[in-house]
Amino acid sequence: MELIGRKRRRPERIGLWVPFARPAPLRENGLVSNRLESSTSPYLLQHAENPVEWWPWSDEAFDEARRRDVPIFLSIGYSACHWCHVMAHESFENEATAAYLNEHYVSIKVDREERPDVDAIYMDATIAMTGHGGWPMSVFLDLDARPFYAGTYFPPEPRHQMPSFGQILQSISTAWTDRRSEVESTATRMIEALRSRSGPVGDAPPPDDEALTAAVALLEGDFDTRWGGFGSAPKFPPSMLLEFLLREAARTRSLEAITMAEWTLTAMARGGIYDQLGGGFARYSVDAEWVVPHFEKMLYDNALLLRDYAHWWRLTRSLLAERVVRETAEFLLREMRTPEGAFASALDADSEGEEGRFYSWTPKQLIEVLGPVDGDWAAGLFTVTAEGTFEHGASTLQLPHDPEDWDRWARVRAALMAARDLRVRPGRDEKVVAEWNGLVIAALADAGAIFDEPDWVAAAVAAGEVITGVHLGASRPGRLSRTSRDGHAGRNDGVLSDYGGVAEGLLTLFQVTGDARWLEIAGQLIDVAVEHFADGDGGFFDTADDAQVLVRRPRDPADSAEPSGWFSVANACVSYSAITGEMSYRAVAERALGVATLAAQRSPRAAGSGLSTASALLSGPLEIAIVGEQGAADTMLLRRIAFGSTSPGAVVAIGPGADSGSGEQVPLLRDRPLVGGGAAAYVCRGFVCQRPETSAEGLAQLVQTHPAFLPHKGTGGE
Repeated sequence: MELIGRKRRRPERIGLWVPFARPAPLRENGLVSNRLESSTSPYLLQHAENPVEWWPWSDEAFDEARRRDVPIFLSIGYSACHWCHVMAHESFENEATAAYLNEHYVSIKVDREERPDVDAIYMDATIAMTGHGGWPMSVFLDLDARPFYAGTYFPPEPRHQMPSFGQILQSISTAWTDRRSEVESTATRMIEALRSRSGPVGDAPPPDDEALTAAVALLEGDFDTRWGGFGSAPKFPPSMLLEFLLREAARTRSLEAITMAEWTLTAMARGGIYDQLGGGFARYSVDAEWVVPHFEKMLYDNALLLRDYAHWWRLTRSLLAERVVRETAEFLLREMRTPEGAFASALDADSEGEEGRFYSWTPKQLIEVLGPVDGDWAAGLFTVTAEGTFEHGASTLQLPHDPEDWDRWARVRAALMAARDLRVRPGRDEKVVAEWNGLVIAALADAGAIFDEPDWVAAAVAAGEVITGVHLGASRPGRLSRTSRDGHAGRNDGVLSDYGGVAEGLLTLFQVTGDARWLEIAGQLIDVAVEHFADGDGGFFDTADDAQVLVRRPRDPADSAEPSGWFSVANACVSYSAITGEMSYRAVAERALGVATLAAQRSPRAAGSGLSTASALLSGPLEIAIVGEQGAADTMLLRRIAFGSTSPGAVVAIGPGADSGSGEQVPLLRDRPLVGGGAAAYVCRGFVCQRPETSAEGLAQLVQTHPAFLPHKGTGGE
């Protein structure tokens, strides 16, 4: 099970589930009709021809339940979820189980990545009822969509002190028929409990220096000093916390912050959670040592971690950080891009019905590919043992130490990659999620500017074109669709995190490319978020005020594996305000960050992205305006220094000088002339600027840039 709240068991091998195979089960009346075949969700399409008569989440499904007077069985999962595949094979492909479901229930299938709002509500209910949650999520609802029983994976027969799925179905059907009043009473109490969580969150000021220092101290108490990361197994990459710690290390020179960040970044990069051959990170580690991952690769993890490692390199010039950045960017462009130019959601954990089969190796397999000499060398280098570090004598690849011979490493890595490419590949979830593409746009554009890699920036621009061309305005003007597939927008509206994530991506594109179109669209998205998602209490709901009505309007400022929509919109507001000078957006962010002040004192692990934004506020953030001839050597050198700035949340605007006659300019560039006919940089806070700087060394001192970004003496330039 993909668990929240307790340790995940290693899966048992029960049959074969091929994620994209769609057998067509027969009935007496012919092929089963289904309602999922037009979905943009690969997860729903995986179930389109199950013998279970699935419905998508819709008013029509609840109307059907009312007509038949039967309860709702709600199954929530996602395409890359191993245990979702197992339960599907065991139960949803089983004719007898499906027949019972079809007779006694209306069954609804939801992709949690398409409907995070639905998932959030019923995950809260599942955790409240059972003490833990995860996917597949199995929830039973009354005719008003109120939950009265919930769980995660249920086996086909009683196992591990769990009842079978069939027993659950029969017991609930009996209760629905014979004890309806008890069912309704349970549903009522559950909804009241869930709604009580939606009260005011307070109106504290944004975190100050003392609060951020306290947050770092609290994180120290939860830090794993041996293996890095926070807490015990299973361990998820603490992406947002790492960004916060790197920012605090840059802002305050905190030894504690940089130690926690570097130790964790190093341990993950050298562990099995990182793909040592192909680049990119798996979703989490089942152990505390980062050795055995849950092998699915999520787009959002790799976007966030790409940016973390780029910022680590920017701060310290770590060679390990640079290697991880380059390999992860290559992975994203090689394996995650869709034909339209956006980025797919995930790669499965499974191939050939087995989790991790694509990624794990035995010593014998290494020798078969490399020969005995290089095979033994690679086994030692990658910690591939005879006993195995994973399952069935196989090992995940780790890299505890750098190879002494990098040329040999390159040959071995290329040979193993070529051999691995001949294996059956894990399935790919082709769904394009607006929020996650916003994160990867920001990461590739940012890293592309830092490392001077125009191909990464071009890929970010192409993805931005897809999101603005396909997702924006597909359902109604100015609004985002949450997902698309094959260039066609899905029917689900964007949630708050889509607006915050895409706005952040487009703001980064503006800074890197100088194209004011991205700034304009980002501002429009922020305005939609402020107008339609605000809760009137300084924060935000996760759904718009005109979205589909659910049993509860979700609102949660806490980060999960990705930044909360609440904090991502606040962060976008800070950057947008710094670029445009519109201080009303800064005020929105400051009020929204009050919850981060409370989190800093109690649970900073739930507010890493909010604390990062607060670090930017305390730093200004710096506003760096560079004016000069596009592509000229002096302009490009100042640009490089600007993007090398470690000052938290610094924003950059690049364009021709005010005396160029180029017409309307963005506010940060207005009234900024060239100096002596050449490029100049204006460094400001709150649009109050210091004298223009024309030298690389002078600008580097103003914006906190690592000396490595400066040109070597005697080179005459970059």
